[in-house]
Amino acid sequence: MATKLSPMLFRSAMRAACRTARPQIQLRSLTVSARKQSDVLMVHRNTPDNNPDIPFKFTPENEAVMAEIIKRYPPQYKKAAIMPLLDLGQRQHGFTSISVMNEVARILEVPPMRVYEVASFYTMYNRTPVGKFFVQACTTTPCQLGGCGSDVIVKAIKEHLNIKEGETTPDGLFTFIEVECLGACVNAPMIQINDDYYEDLTPETVVELLSALRESANATGSAAAAKKVPAAGPLSGRKTCENSAGQTNLTAEPWGTETTRSDL
Repeated sequence: MATKLSPMLFRSAMRAACRTARPQIQLRSLTVSARKQSDVLMVHRNTPDNNPDIPFKFTPENEAVMAEIIKRYPPQYKKAAIMPLLDLGQRQHGFTSISVMNEVARILEVPPMRVYEVASFYTMYNRTPVGKFFVQACTTTPCQLGGCGSDVIVKAIKEHLNIKEGETTPDGLFTFIEVECLGACVNAPMIQINDDYYEDLTPETVVELLSALRESANATGSAAAAKKVPAAGPLSGRKTCENSAGQTNLTAEPWGTETTRSDL
């Protein structure tokens, strides 16, 4: 019996000795930068300009638009109008405040959380105030490689506005952020300002654009009408995305049931 137990006891003793002799390894974090809180993505904290005590109601004009939107959906599915009504509220109020969300929830007769979860998921809803001109610079690979590259465009924007990413100018006119692909890769580099795309940019043209927007916002009366802001689209002179030789396709009426080839 002792002969059978001896190997087992020896192995147990050796394991215990190895555990005791093994040095304790101190684990170190590989991250040396400060930890960035991400709860801003889903958490609301009251501020003087964004809290439930600030009243919000749609204007009579927007109430008519809202009625048309809600009519698109069956009565039992009118909660499907959450997204377009949030967009309408943001356009009226300037950003999607907690009061805008609560009003949309009241109108559509859904729990407020149903609206909060939509507004906090989609980045198109700005849940904090932004400037009159919301500048979004695409920095995805096509814009980094196309034309002069997005890096110099971002640098020109920051230096001209004297703000960093995510900041708003002191006069409240411009807010600047970097975004992922905006889908205008063939005309890179480009930026989006509010609903408009400005493409084929250079550092010079983007500064001219921002200066024109500032001047138009600060001008009053007849002077405001005289301020010329570049039209949305390519700022290089081309009309859409044609190559240097000009448009080579879609130059005539597309074939279809009404238009057929003459040789048929």
